[in-house]
Amino acid sequence: MSASMKPIWASLALATLAACSQPASQDDPASADASAAPAASAPEAQNFTVLVGGTEIGALDISPSEDGFGVEFEYRNNGRGPTVTETIALDEQGLPTSWTISGASTFGNPIDEEFSYADSEARWRDATGSDQAIPDGDAFYVPQDASPYWLAIAARALMDRDDMTIPALPGGELRLSEVDTVTVTNGETSRDLIAYGLSGTSVNPTYFLMDDRAFFGLITPGFAILEAGYEGEDERLRGLAAGYGASRFAEIQSRVAHDYDGPVRIRNVRVFDPSTLSLGEPVSVVVDGERITAIDALDIATRDGETEIDGAGGSLIPGMFEMHGHMGETSAFLNIAAGVTSVRDMGNNNEVLGALIDRIEAGEVAGPRMHRSGFIEGQSPFSSNNGILVSSEAEAVAAVETYAASGDYIQVKVYNSMNPDWIPAVIEAAHANGLRVAGHVPAFTNANAMIAAGYDEMTHINQIMLGWVLEEGEDTRSLLRLTALRRLPGLDLDNAAVQETIDAMVANGVAVDPTYAIHEALLLSRNGELSPGVVDYIDNMPVDTQRSARSAWADIATPEDDANYRGAFDQITETLRRMHEAGIFMVPGTDLGGSFAYHRELELYQNIGMTPAEIIAWGSHGMAAYLGVDDELGTIAPGMLADFFLVPGDPTQDFKALKTIALVSANGTFYYPTEIYPEFGIVPFTGIPAVSTPR
Repeated sequence: MSASMKPIWASLALATLAACSQPASQDDPASADASAAPAASAPEAQNFTVLVGGTEIGALDISPSEDGFGVEFEYRNNGRGPTVTETIALDEQGLPTSWTISGASTFGNPIDEEFSYADSEARWRDATGSDQAIPDGDAFYVPQDASPYWLAIAARALMDRDDMTIPALPGGELRLSEVDTVTVTNGETSRDLIAYGLSGTSVNPTYFLMDDRAFFGLITPGFAILEAGYEGEDERLRGLAAGYGASRFAEIQSRVAHDYDGPVRIRNVRVFDPSTLSLGEPVSVVVDGERITAIDALDIATRDGETEIDGAGGSLIPGMFEMHGHMGETSAFLNIAAGVTSVRDMGNNNEVLGALIDRIEAGEVAGPRMHRSGFIEGQSPFSSNNGILVSSEAEAVAAVETYAASGDYIQVKVYNSMNPDWIPAVIEAAHANGLRVAGHVPAFTNANAMIAAGYDEMTHINQIMLGWVLEEGEDTRSLLRLTALRRLPGLDLDNAAVQETIDAMVANGVAVDPTYAIHEALLLSRNGELSPGVVDYIDNMPVDTQRSARSAWADIATPEDDANYRGAFDQITETLRRMHEAGIFMVPGTDLGGSFAYHRELELYQNIGMTPAEIIAWGSHGMAAYLGVDDELGTIAPGMLADFFLVPGDPTQDFKALKTIALVSANGTFYYPTEIYPEFGIVPFTGIPAVSTPR
């Protein structure tokens, strides 16, 4: 699974936003074919190729019309992707006067979006509902479910404005900035392009390339859409995009990371103890470098050379562990702001993630400690183009050996298109090399078979439960692994098949990574309604995020579908309750980027009988112990690494207090979320503690 974001192609793009190399120099001969003849600005192409990690997965086709454009956009990655048809009309200023968008989003929600502008009145209908406005002057309608070509339309309108800004509908402001000059070649001609960043309605700028006023492509570190014929430039251009992000995040880091000279004393805090599930009496916690050096009574004065931070009687909580991440720079930064100081990455572009880890460890960007999973996927038309793709048992075993030899991975993760017959050999190789094995249930088998083969952990609760409702031969490499969940209300959880799986997990010590929150988002989101998992923070988020939070993921066409999806979530909750009571070990992870979603992931486990204090201990010390790092992480005590966060309230009594964080220490570097959030268009949730400089 992965998160569904606005716009529909952004889920793929954002999943690849892990930092990697710096931009290539324009003087570097590798940046262009020296034999290529320079060409003047080209007319806009009509055909573009969608690529992920260098693999072609779809197309974007543009058809100019008398007053605008027609657009066809489609890709398939990991067995899913959007299908979009657009018709766009523009006025003399390049502003949309009408825009119709139809098709289906990544997870199947039908797209039926329409915008019109006439007589100074704008009207639109999207997945969130209908609205209208009379803009004060010009405004640009930002579509919810359009193809990336909307970037070119917006860019041309913004180029004609002195300040390259314009109010956006339904809210916010679009801002265009020049980032770089880039030379590209197709081997025959070379062209000079401008790289732009468009921002103002979402958490990050989007980087794309224009040849004067002609669209050339969209670039991210792992995902690109490029003019047909220039696919060979994919890797280099993705490297440039990574560099643009790296420069931006390094600049943010320089302003929000606080490395104080000398020891730091956080005065008047109540420390959470995972062993007693309680907060202690008010104390001062002293950090020197990356370690906690003392926990002092309040009557001990601040010493010369110490920076003092006023904890104001708040709760100091050990850093949390997001156990199902796919990290990029944005999610790395926002997880730190959310008190998530450790992440288990469950599969990524290996080179891109490695570069991100290097930059975090060098202090160039904020981010959690990473525990890496080696992603192994079988080659098929439905493949997730990540990690290492294999086409035989021998290649699968070799992939395990590659991950083990690097020394960077704690486990391997098996994915949907793997041949089930290869799994025993994969597990044998992994265990022989000291690696755990987690994963999906590959197509055409079931959880029981994977448990018997030796899985250490099952990934996603749906992967287990599908084995109780699928017919033989049904292919879960497609969206069926999600849409078949609507069959769950008809399942009797007291039947023998359910108990057999639970008993097998108990007998074999198999853990489960349920990703509870993403199932809530999938099964309970509805068009025009606020998704229940975002209620506590959505008003603070950028416009695009707010719109996404009011859109369904799945195609819920009938009242029966609505009831079945809601009933499926209830069945998942009851299954998790039974697993918990049976003693099956669970790990909290989101597959939604962590951060705010991680708080929701934890909160949901109250549904199965866990108390707030139990959940906090489980998400901190419990996961540190599971990963074998509890000798340094998971508790706040002298000698431990300084990973913790401060909340003003008492989350052991009211879990929601955990969501309002005033301070985070990650390896002894201090961050104040209130300084971080505005960098991402997020309104802060709390104030900054008082800080006294050393005497």
